[in-house]
This record gives sequence, C-alpha cells and structure tokens, in this order.
Amino acid sequence: MQQFNYQSAQFITSAAQMSQCPIDEGAEVAFCGRSNAGKSSAINTLTRQKKLARTSKTPGRTQLINFFGITETTRLVDLPGYGYAKVPLTLKQYWQTHLDTYFRSRQSLKGVILLTDIRHALKPFDEMMLEWSQTAGLPIHVLLTKADKLARGAQQNALLKVRATLPQHAKVQTFSAPNGQGLETLKGVLDGWLSIDP
Repeated sequence: MQQFNYQSAQFITSAAQMSQCPIDEGAEVAFCGRSNAGKSSAINTLTRQKKLARTSKTPGRTQLINFFGITETTRLVDLPGYGYAKVPLTLKQYWQTHLDTYFRSRQSLKGVILLTDIRHALKPFDEMMLEWSQTAGLPIHVLLTKADKLARGAQQNALLKVRATLPQHAKVQTFSAPNGQGLETLKGVLDGWLSIDP
C-alpha cells in the first residue's frame, strides 16, 4: 500500500456539472457531509493547508464539486454540503441529481468519507449517503467530527452507537480537526483506497 503526502494537495478545478470534472482516470476519494459537519476543516487538517478547502461561517456556500490533486493520478474531492435550509430547494434537487450521477458513473471514485457531528444522531442525509454508497458498491468511512467537544467516555458511547447501526460496507471513527485526533487512522483509510488499481 502506497503512503501519500497529503500536504502536497493542490486545487485542480471546481465543477458545477459532470462534464466539468477532471478526466475520469486514476483514483479519487470523495468527502461529503451536511453543511455544518466540519468537512472543510477536516480536509484542511489532513493537508495541513488552512485555506485549501474554504471554510465558511455560512453553511451551504460550497455549491460546487471541488477537486484537489495529491499526485498526477490521485485526487481528493470535496462535495457540496447538504441540508442547509437557506439553500433553495431547486438547487438541492440539482445537487442531488448531479451527485447521484457522480456516484454511479465515476469510475475513478474508490471510496467515500462521510462526515457527521459526533454530538448528533445520523441525519436522513447521512443515511441517504450510506444507501447511495451501498448501491454504487463503494466503501464508506464515517468520520464522527468535533470529537473534542465531548469527554472520552461520551466519544466512545457515540462511536459504539453509530457502529451498531451501520451497514457492513461502512466503517466509523472519531475525529477532531483542532487537535488532530483520528488523523492517522483517516490517512490509513485514504492510502488504502487511493492505492487501489483502476
């Protein structure tokens, strides 16, 4: 298994629709989650670049699929945040259509990182993502973000609770962007997926 240097990540392009995505070759892993799940913070912590993925105080602002290159043939993909009420319904439906197409047709997609706040139960969006990945035959790894907000015992309780509800193809871990908790575990998952031959 290859070990990747995530600090080398560079922005490639943003896509509003499938035709604008990079050529579908090599390997990529998609990060997805509700708008306030800490997705941008996790990507920035992983890459040690404070501004690679834009963090916004207005959830739902990232409305494009953003691609970041790790090597010439491997990428991280930041998908639009979901579930924020101020995003118009038509835009939500548009995203859903394009993301469904992305998950079903993107040959280079090797796995999905689903981020969700450890303090809250899985939401309908999270469950929809678990179903989507299962239908697409993709592994999915759940990051319970903002773990630093809970004591260690409460973290473990939340982890066990989520683990008990997940389908077989899904794994879960705790994660904290501010203190780097769970970062090495996440890197190991990404290394494994990105090392998969096309």
